[in-house]
Parts: sequence; structure tokens; C-alpha cells
Amino acid sequence: MTSPRALDARTGPGPSLASFDLNLLVAFEALWVERSVTAAGRRLHSFRFFGLAFLLPGFVGPALPAAFAVPTAYGDFVTALLAMLVLLTARERVLLPLAWVFNVFGAADLIMATVQAIRVDLPSVAGQLGAAYAIPVLYVPLLLITHGVAFSLLLRPAYTPARSAG
Repeated sequence: MTSPRALDARTGPGPSLASFDLNLLVAFEALWVERSVTAAGRRLHSFRFFGLAFLLPGFVGPALPAAFAVPTAYGDFVTALLAMLVLLTARERVLLPLAWVFNVFGAADLIMATVQAIRVDLPSVAGQLGAAYAIPVLYVPLLLITHGVAFSLLLRPAYTPARSAG
């Protein structure tokens, strides 16, 4: 039988119950944060159909370059559909491959929209964005951040708890 002293982290040579509890707490918190962040990110991206606003006359000005508006709107729409599929398959086996497709396509869409905005000199006609001005200014940075977090989670090796010697 192990004495209470052997379980004390400060004095005993045996495994520490306190360090086990702390490791369990840290692992649980990491899992909770990961699930919360990824769920929030998927929900945020499911609203990417907002990009379709670039096609609405009256919501944006008539001089908004179609070379920017059309591919951006439809790219965002497809990404929103992919995000919804990821949300619907959260507990299925196809989640990981679908998450990769969504994340690669969604990040590529944002990069291509940025390149196209530069190519058509969108800042010179920024007033034509109208109420959609908030999309590239506020929403796109959040989307880029969540794609970065998603890539870091997808590239991270699977969590394996450390084995205790004993």
C-alpha cells in the first residue's frame, strides 16, 4: 500500500496525484478550447454567403467592378456551403477530409478575392462597396484568422496522453 507521503508532489518519490490532476485539467481545457474555437470558426464561416451582397444592386454601387464582385460572391457562397457541410458532418468519418477541403478552398477564396481587389484597384472605388464595406474591413480579417487556426489544428499531430512511469 502506498503511503500518503508517496503521493505528495513535494516530498514523495511516487507519482503525484496533484500533477495528474493538473495534467488532466490542462488536457480537458485544451480540448474544450479547441472544440469551442473550431465550432465558432465553422459557424462564422457558414455566414460567408454575406459575400453575395456584392451582387445586390442598391446594396453596392453600380460601378463596383464585376471582375471583383462576381468571383468573390460565388467563392464565398461555395465556402459557406462547405462550412455548413462541415457543421452537419461534425461527428462523421468524413469530417477531416471535408474540413481540409473547406479550409483550403476558403483560404484560397479569400486570397484570390484580395488579389482581385488589388488588380481592379478596389480602394479607388471603395465608396461603391456601400454597406458591404464592412465585409472586407471587419469580416475578412476574422475569416483569415480562423483559417489560420484551423490549419494549425489540422496540421497538429493527434493528442496522445503521456504515459506515466510506474
